[in-house]
Parts: sequence; C-alpha cells; structure tokens
Amino acid sequence: MKHQNDHEQYVLSPARALTDDEIDLIWKKPVTHASSEAETRISQEIKRNWDRGELKIANVLLEGDAGSGKTQLAKALSANFKLPYTKVTCFADMDKTDIIGAILPVISMDGIKHMEAADQTALRALYESDGFRSSTSILMEALEISQEMASAKMKQLLKQATDHVEDGVVEYRFYPSEIVRAFRNGYLLEIQEPNVIRDAAVLMALNSALELEGSLNLPTEIVHRHPDFIVIITANRSYAGSRPLNEALRDRIQHSEKMDLPTKEVMIERAAAKTGYQDYELLDALANMIMILDKTARANAIKGVAGMRSYFYWVDAVASGTSPRESLYHKVIYKITTDSEEIKILEAALDEQGFLGRLDELQMKLKKNET
Repeated sequence: MKHQNDHEQYVLSPARALTDDEIDLIWKKPVTHASSEAETRISQEIKRNWDRGELKIANVLLEGDAGSGKTQLAKALSANFKLPYTKVTCFADMDKTDIIGAILPVISMDGIKHMEAADQTALRALYESDGFRSSTSILMEALEISQEMASAKMKQLLKQATDHVEDGVVEYRFYPSEIVRAFRNGYLLEIQEPNVIRDAAVLMALNSALELEGSLNLPTEIVHRHPDFIVIITANRSYAGSRPLNEALRDRIQHSEKMDLPTKEVMIERAAAKTGYQDYELLDALANMIMILDKTARANAIKGVAGMRSYFYWVDAVASGTSPRESLYHKVIYKITTDSEEIKILEAALDEQGFLGRLDELQMKLKKNET
C-alpha cells in the first residue's frame, strides 16, 4: 500500500509557493487509501508529459459506474501532485454564470434590511468574502445548502439586488465561479457529471476552460489558464438523466480511464482497512456477491449499481453484528432496485452460484464465534 509520502516524485511544480489556505485544500490520503493501477498510470503519464508543450496532459476523463472510485481517484491525484483540490457538480439547468461567475450590485445596509432573513445572510456572506472562494461555496456554507441550490440562490439574489439598487452610483462586484478560481490559481478541479448539462452554450463555455493554452473572457478581465491547472472529469455510465459526453469536450481530453469495480483483492484490502474487519473468509464471500450482483444488473439492464460503497457498508453492518443475509438487502440489493421482478433476478443469480446458502453458513459461523 502506498501513501502520500511515497509520491513526492509526482509533484509537478516543486518550486511553487502555496498559501496556507491552498495547502489545506490538498487532499490528505487516509491510511485506508490503496493506490490503484489507474492512479499510478495517470500520475506517471501526467508527470512524464508535464513539460512537453502540446503533448502535456492536463485534462483527464474518468468514466464508469457509480461507486467505482472516480472521485477518490481524483482526490488521490491532488495528493500526488500536491495541488489544491476542488470540485464542481454539474446539473441539467446550469447556465453560463455557473461556468464563469456573476456580477452582483452591492446594495446599502438599509436596502438589505427589507429582504428576507436568508437573503440578508447570503448577501452579507458574499459582501464580507475575501475573494478567495467562489460565490457558490460561500452560499453553500452560509446557508447550508447544496451546490445546485446555491446556484439558484445566486441568480435570485442577482435579481433582488438589482431591484433594490438605489439611484446614483452603484458598486458592482464580480464573483467568479469555482471553475474560474481553479483555472486562474492552478488547482486540480474535478468536474462531476458534465454529461447532464442541457444547454449547448454552457458546454461551449466549459470547453473553453479545457483548452491547454486557453483563456476565459470575464466581465472584468481576461483570465489565462494557469500552467498547473488540471481538470479531472468524472462521468457515470448509464446514469439517469445523463447523455453521451459532448464530442467537443471529449476531444479536449488527453487521457481517459474506464472505471469499473477494482479487483476482488483490492476490494477486500480496502474494506478491511476502512472497517477494521479482518474475517477474510467473509470479506471474500461478500466481495464475490457484489461482483455477481454488479454483473447481473448490467446484463439485465437494471439501472442500479452494486459498487464499492455498497460493499463497505455491507461489511460494516456485518462487522457490527447484523445478519449478512438481512443486511444484503438493506445495504446492497435495495440500493440497486426495489422492483420485485428485478430483485428476483438478482436473487436467482446469487442462488445459482450457491451464495444465498453461503450467507446462511456464514451467519451460523458468526453466531458460533460469538459463543
């Protein structure tokens, strides 16, 4: 198992000075992290090509099923390269302000007093910000809301602030998006699920941010891509609401990975490290069943996924004393589907391999060990 101290060879800009806030954004690998072949391969490829001009690799695509470790891998690359990590989760109705940012008029305190309490809190948080964070992250923290809700709130505030602007000279302030912040400052940016975006104009703006020598035309300035800026696009296969990834966006990718479940050995190693559970006979059996359920769901066009998250929670439930068969449904099968006919298909696949009976054997063994 390799940890962050073993990856000093992947640091891309060793002479670069980071602020304390930026250092805090670099992902710290937990002791449970096990480096995958994909992590090593991407790290080596980016490092090897980093100073090769047009052959530089700075846009990576990780495409696979939910729970296949895409975000974990993106964060691990932040640790390897010693680059601040940040992310953007895309949604269907994103507009260009979510890619670029928004200009907000600064209204007086008297004007703010007439607004709702939540809007007052939001505006004060924005006005008091130091410019280090994006408007979305400021609103997410101040109002304890999701990224999509923060985007909608920013648009609402823009309209309300404009309505409350008084006659005379008005001060306007530009709040960059998280994408612009990473683009300008040279962070590792994970862009999650860009294949759900509907508006072609938004995709065009996103494509501009992926040009290796690109620049972004902001309302206040032209920002050039920082040489350390790395984009990791993570996209789910067969995800509800997703479309085929935009061809122009794909064309700007220099390295792609097909993300599937890791090998059984890696699954067991990660689960043991994460949960502290050391019964390797049971870990092996549960991993086999996860793999069968994943394969069966794919073969029968069942939309849900049996992935690493399900495996971890199932192992953890069994380690806490829950019946392996009972927790199979609550931690795995019902996450895949609650359709009765689809559940029968999944059960039949396990029974055909003798695993339902195996669960009962494991339960008897666990009870015997308790006594």
